[in-house]
Amino acid sequence: MSDQKPPRLVGDERETLGALLQYQRQSLVRKVAGVDENAARRTLVDSGTTLLWLLKHMARAESLWILCRFAGQDAVVPGDSVGADDTVQGAIDTYRETWRRVDTVVAASPSLSEQCSETGDEAPVNLRWVLVRLLEETARHAGHADVLREQIDGLTGR
Repeated sequence: MSDQKPPRLVGDERETLGALLQYQRQSLVRKVAGVDENAARRTLVDSGTTLLWLLKHMARAESLWILCRFAGQDAVVPGDSVGADDTVQGAIDTYRETWRRVDTVVAASPSLSEQCSETGDEAPVNLRWVLVRLLEETARHAGHADVLREQIDGLTGR
């Protein structure tokens, strides 16, 4: 696995957040791609986190935050529990399709200051906050995936 540095650019806030989020998404996928199905399900830490779960969890997080909470869509939010029929490629495909749907919503928003349509009992937040939150969560889980992958077969890199 090669070490790929984050993009460096001089762009506006939306472009910068989008580029860094996409970099972290791709980094997470690179950590999982090529690992065999059994290894992707291996529990190597006490929390029970697996490579396959990380992919499914991030597809869920992006769908929930952007499609449902921000855009107010009645979207199907994928689950993040790992079932017997789940595969690495299926999880990658679902995650990539989620990016497409999420990026379409973000691009259509007139401003990052637009508030979420639904946050339940929690304080209101805007699209800017959600994107930064997803960037943080994706980066954190890409780091988890890096550690798991290193334990599985020694591969490292961003």
